[in-house]
Amino acid sequence: MKLVASVALLAAFTASLFAADESKGQSKYVTEFMKHWANAKELTVAVAEAMPDEKYGFKPVPEEMSFGEQITHIAQANYAYCSRIGAGKSPFSKPATLDKATVTKLLGESFDYCSEAIRNLTEDQLNEVKGPMTVREVTEGALMHMAHHRGQTEVYLRLNGIKPPTYKF
Repeated sequence: MKLVASVALLAAFTASLFAADESKGQSKYVTEFMKHWANAKELTVAVAEAMPDEKYGFKPVPEEMSFGEQITHIAQANYAYCSRIGAGKSPFSKPATLDKATVTKLLGESFDYCSEAIRNLTEDQLNEVKGPMTVREVTEGALMHMAHHRGQTEVYLRLNGIKPPTYKF
């Protein structure tokens, strides 16, 4: 009997660690994700700002996207991933020019768009299936995709003799 009670108590405690905060309706996952998403925005915008405007057309090799295209691609993908959360259409519109000011602004706005889509999700909403994956997987995909392309842009900076900004955890 003690074993059954101990297992039940342990299960209840473990579930409480991952359950939604009833007073806020926000899941522990979302709270943690939003912390990392804010850090990712800060670093990604800093990377975009580190490249001089005249180097936004830089490509390491002809087959690669330019620096400006990489940053725009991150923004476009952020909008695409996060529009899936609400089953809406992505509001992304490709800018007429890929200059530093335009692209950096678009990038910041894409992170803000995702923050709005994610910040109030409940555990039930995170577990909803949207297409071939859950909403939780969509958020993870957005973070991984962004980090992949940001990593590429950091190499672009180094190829131009620019030390990338330091990640703050």
